[in-house]
Amino acid sequence: MENTLQIIGAMMLAVIPAVLWGMLFYIKRPENKRLSILTFLMGGLVVFPILLYKVLWEYFPGIDATKFADQYRGDHIFVIIPLSVIITYMIFGVIEEIMKYSAVKLIDDHKLMTIDDAIEFFIIAALGFAFVENILYFYDSLVKEGPSHLFVTFLFRSGFSTFAHIMFSGILGYYYGIAHFATPILQEEIRANRHHWTKLLHKLLSIRKEKLFYQEKLTEGLLLATGLHAIFNIFLSMKWTFLTVPMLVAGYITLTYLFAKKNNHKRYGYLLEGSRNHPLNPHKNYFHFVKRFRTQRDLQN
Repeated sequence: MENTLQIIGAMMLAVIPAVLWGMLFYIKRPENKRLSILTFLMGGLVVFPILLYKVLWEYFPGIDATKFADQYRGDHIFVIIPLSVIITYMIFGVIEEIMKYSAVKLIDDHKLMTIDDAIEFFIIAALGFAFVENILYFYDSLVKEGPSHLFVTFLFRSGFSTFAHIMFSGILGYYYGIAHFATPILQEEIRANRHHWTKLLHKLLSIRKEKLFYQEKLTEGLLLATGLHAIFNIFLSMKWTFLTVPMLVAGYITLTYLFAKKNNHKRYGYLLEGSRNHPLNPHKNYFHFVKRFRTQRDLQN
């Protein structure tokens, strides 16, 4: 009975940041309610494969990311940051961002019509992910420390961690939208204005102009989101919580700017495999062709 009450209490607390942050960003760009609910639910569900992965560590120690990182515990970056900490959080950053990306890919990939749509749906998926994660954290706090110690956990998870997920995914959503919808002229403009780190990345990964623009921008977005995710977690691990405040403020300003950017609101029509920058699916079948034909006909009408 006590466990049931703790679970219910954790769920009720987790609803609060999900609703508050959801209202703030949903008002900026209202989306289809049905798709929004499905994306939120899928964002929550993709937490469970990560939990399964951690459970499997007990039976298959070789896949334990923390044990792999422990090999570098004696090495340090900038003297004070253990390399093992960086490796651990980079691995988990990659896993979590890919899972949130998968949530959007599975539900909304063919429903996007603007870059703004991509940002919004990635944020909704992040809220679903943070919602389930918060339930687990709040429940753990209730069981181990009791209600008297829950307040600080609630404030931090609601104000910092939940928005951090929104920030990482929102930025990835922007790159995802650019990957799909950028016109050839915009592609050249983006390439011409690459930053030095981006040029180095392209050389390291052998990304050339011949490659699909889709792959290029999606890779950049994933690396940026993962890097920010890892930095945020490293700040927390090193007890540098004060550094997360300017980071999150900058993230909020960035997301607000992206929502206000006119080019991100331009409607391109539903995304179709093989069109624009989206990779061609070599396994298309008759049903895919009919679906694509009907969608194009609906847009023309």
